[in-house]
Amino acid sequence: MGLLQPHVRYGGGTGVARLSQFGKAITIYSLAHATLALKAASETERPVLLLSAPFAAGAAGPGWFGSVVDQATSAFPETDVSAMLDCGDLPGYAMAALRQGLKNIRFDGDTFEKISDIAQQLGATIAAERPDSLDLYALELDGKRLEIACRDWLLDEV
Repeated sequence: MGLLQPHVRYGGGTGVARLSQFGKAITIYSLAHATLALKAASETERPVLLLSAPFAAGAAGPGWFGSVVDQATSAFPETDVSAMLDCGDLPGYAMAALRQGLKNIRFDGDTFEKISDIAQQLGATIAAERPDSLDLYALELDGKRLEIACRDWLLDEV
């Protein structure tokens, strides 16, 4: 997997931006996962994007995700971290995430342009595609060492 290069659309526009500005993405499912990812980012001095599980806005909610990110980042205040909540294709979840104050969401529903316009007014960014990421839950199921996987993922230049 290479650098993050998914297309991002901003309110009303059809411009393309690179998500690599956020760093490499790591999909998290818990506070423990977020903390591991930020520890690796801190140790490697690399930026990281904490990415929620697919459709997590509906399963866990934006309040939970925001709290996990806040708690993890408070332990690593010097780390360059961004976070993105996956809202799937459901506009209600996207709106809830924006109302919660999240600044980066993934949404690909039919009302993308409307939600994108609202997001732009709030200073938020919407990605239509999910960026490539290291999925910590999948690695956990495979019995992999998450600390090493995070570090290797962040240091991989390919």
